[in-house]
Amino acid sequence: MCGIVGVVSNAPVNQLIYDALLLLQHRGQDAAGIVTQQERKFFMHKAKGMVRDVFRTRNMRSLPGNCGLGQVRYPTAGNAFSEEEAQPFYVNAPFGIVLVHNGNLTNAHALKAELFNTDHRHINTESDSEVLLNVLAHEIEVSTRGLPLQPQDVFAAVARVHRRIKGSYAVICHIAGHGLLAFRDPFGIRPLCMGVGADGTRMLASESVALEGTSHQFERNIDPGEAVFIDLQGKVYAQQCADAPQLHPCIFEFVYLARPDSVMDNISVYQARLNLGESLAKRVISTVPPNEIDVVIPIPESSRPSAAQLAQLLGLPYREGFVKNRYVGRTFIMPGQSVRKKSVRQKLNVIASEFKGRNVLLVDDSIVRGTTSKEIVQMARDAGARKVYLASAAPPVRYPNVYGIDMPTSSELVAHNRSVEEIRQIIGCDALIYQDVDGMKKAIGSLNAKIAGFDASCFDGVYVTGDITSDDISRLNESRVGGEENQEDTSRLALPNPAAD
Repeated sequence: MCGIVGVVSNAPVNQLIYDALLLLQHRGQDAAGIVTQQERKFFMHKAKGMVRDVFRTRNMRSLPGNCGLGQVRYPTAGNAFSEEEAQPFYVNAPFGIVLVHNGNLTNAHALKAELFNTDHRHINTESDSEVLLNVLAHEIEVSTRGLPLQPQDVFAAVARVHRRIKGSYAVICHIAGHGLLAFRDPFGIRPLCMGVGADGTRMLASESVALEGTSHQFERNIDPGEAVFIDLQGKVYAQQCADAPQLHPCIFEFVYLARPDSVMDNISVYQARLNLGESLAKRVISTVPPNEIDVVIPIPESSRPSAAQLAQLLGLPYREGFVKNRYVGRTFIMPGQSVRKKSVRQKLNVIASEFKGRNVLLVDDSIVRGTTSKEIVQMARDAGARKVYLASAAPPVRYPNVYGIDMPTSSELVAHNRSVEEIRQIIGCDALIYQDVDGMKKAIGSLNAKIAGFDASCFDGVYVTGDITSDDISRLNESRVGGEENQEDTSRLALPNPAAD
């Protein structure tokens, strides 16, 4: 999962891109990068770390120009420790192209061999984004054949890219001396939108919050399979480049990943989470009578809208029982069990008066490994709770994700090949209530009738691209970013909640 942004303006864009990346920081904290262009020359700075740490005054001064790109990286494949794999990526021919990418190619391994043997291009890192850049560069070269670049050449190239690559991808690239190109995979798995400023500045970004937070008006989402080309004067060209596009966005964006103040594919993320809470309330009633629950307490931060809606519908008090230290990272992906357990205690502290002598219903957005849930349940008991019930606004996470979310392998997922009762025993709660898959899809899908479906593969095992086999999953698991037992957590899902900052 990454956050990407691109800007075409009549004024310097370095500060604007920096500000947009801060608003997208929740999508990646492993590395950050910005590239700008002035007089046909690219200026780039990228490094590991958070945006505020990567870019100092001297770095910003070295990024002149009125057009550029930026990315915050959360690695799902390749080498998490290599600064070479921070984006943007650059290739000098044709024209000179820099690229930022959010997503994950599922056929990158085959494409590498194809690029070397057929296209005669060299890939220097383990990043699938570099593969994507070289495929695009090759196809643009084929389209232009040495002639000046025209928008129709770009669209023809993107059409061929769609036929060659598989997986999820939202892409923004800068073609030197010509402008920005953005496109989305034919299923629209990863988000991408476009906006305009009062001065005519054009911005492309992963989430609408990056537009609105920098005083740009949201115009529209980039459609699945669509390509948009913005020239250096700000003129916009658009064309559908996929053979059979269908909108199947990643449902985990709405459950957890996106900021609640974003609107993605015409769905308010906040409203989606309220709807999940409403649907979850019905599941709770069928498992635990509301009169046996004294208080509803969210597990900060993403579950708050769902927990508040659930409490209101059940007529139960809603209370904040956990205080979060905003300077300690999330624990969704931690390098080892001992580090993960320690971090939960560091980042959350209980308000004992909200637990003592009560039957509490804890609400979380999702349960992945179960390690964090188990520790939080124990913290509630230690604070004096009589009974601890746990409800998840998402269904059981039973399958790995191959489209750019670093879901653990099946063996690490607490719900894989286990019944709800078996999971409950592992976590140690008195009752465990999950959202059901159909309820989740209906709760979110009802907000946009134009959505054909969702990628909900980590919940239902259905991979929307239709090309994923068990061998593919095994190979992708081998390329997952790992870490050492005592290494500091720098994953995307270890971020503090952006809405609370």
